[in-house]
Amino acid sequence: MKKLAAIALLGAVITGAAQAEGLGVDPSAPMSDETGIRVPAGFKSVVFADEVGRARHMAVSKSGWVYVALRRQIDGFGAVALKDTDGDGKADLREYFAAGVSGTGMGIYGDKIYYGTNSYIIRWDLPEEGAPKGDPEVIVSGMEDRSQHSDKPFTFDARGRLYVNIGAPSNACMEKMRTKGSPGMDPCPILEEFGGVWRFDGNRPGQKQEDGERYATGIRNAMAIDWNHAAGSLYIAQHGRDQLASFFPDLYSNEMSAELPAEEFHRVPRGADIGWPYGYVDASIESRVLMPEYGGDGKKTTDRGQMPLIAFPGHWAPNDLIFIKGEGLPNGYRYGALIAFHGSWNRAPMPQAGYRVVFVPMDAAGNITGDWVTFADGFPGMEVVNSPRDAKHRPTGLAEGPDGALYISSLMSGGRIYRVTYEGN
Repeated sequence: MKKLAAIALLGAVITGAAQAEGLGVDPSAPMSDETGIRVPAGFKSVVFADEVGRARHMAVSKSGWVYVALRRQIDGFGAVALKDTDGDGKADLREYFAAGVSGTGMGIYGDKIYYGTNSYIIRWDLPEEGAPKGDPEVIVSGMEDRSQHSDKPFTFDARGRLYVNIGAPSNACMEKMRTKGSPGMDPCPILEEFGGVWRFDGNRPGQKQEDGERYATGIRNAMAIDWNHAAGSLYIAQHGRDQLASFFPDLYSNEMSAELPAEEFHRVPRGADIGWPYGYVDASIESRVLMPEYGGDGKKTTDRGQMPLIAFPGHWAPNDLIFIKGEGLPNGYRYGALIAFHGSWNRAPMPQAGYRVVFVPMDAAGNITGDWVTFADGFPGMEVVNSPRDAKHRPTGLAEGPDGALYISSLMSGGRIYRVTYEGN
């Protein structure tokens, strides 16, 4: 098993990361009167667009159009294209497209725009301006939608190969799903078709899931997935398992269950096995911990799976990941990762947590160079969140524009897109 190179990082992230010099928000700074959120000194946030629909992942074209996937259709359309034409940082053009579908995945490769529904990946020609027209072309189909963890976020490598997260429709591969006392199945049959990342040819229409390669396995659900072009490698942040206290009250208190398991940030080489469902990460233990469904007691360890680069607090729910590509930000941000955490119900009955965008400093080789910091917070609009439904906004998607502007989506309160730019000191 791959051991964590710097275990000290794990302890730091759970208790609260140190503010790297010049990076991250100032905890004493006020929230923006306009947007309600807080960003680092030198940055400015504006509401790029409001009431767009239940916004998920995004992509930005070279011409500055922002394309947003929608979880629910608006007037029969499952995506929206937005553009600011007068330079005030706010979209004044809005065009809906993707008739009859809805989803989460959105991406651009070459002269095509791709969209991920719960069961297939489609694409259109990318127009110079506005929303794509006509019927889409089906690139991959046959990915089963079982409702639970069925979103299909994706990314591309430099050769146009398409990497699709196919989440596991399960909590811990129990014989009886989410049933107290039900043991875990070993080997887990779910991993044959789910719980991993599949790789396809992004330029070949008409593929089925069985035509793709199971690139990596042991991943419960990696909503946050991106190819690091500088490092030439795939990275993910996955959603950890739920309900430790409710299924195993003799082993886990509500307080322990709120913080366990950690949310894991991984570099994912071809053939990797991340470790679900057999183990999880507890930042206080220098190994993966054996799941209680497989005989674990909260302390026993397992050598099945790999250790993460960083273990974030439990149930923050990472929902998107991007690597900074341009030069529109200060040098300390180049090559680093942004991760959007939209919060999870499973910290209950303890208060919710997450609801922020974090920055992970990295070098061109894909190595972490310091503690993560909070890049944007304040999205819920309240200090204590007892339920995700109470939050005014939840960061859900991330994108970088050709000018270095950063976009953050929220699916709450009608749907909102924030635009964050560096204005200098």
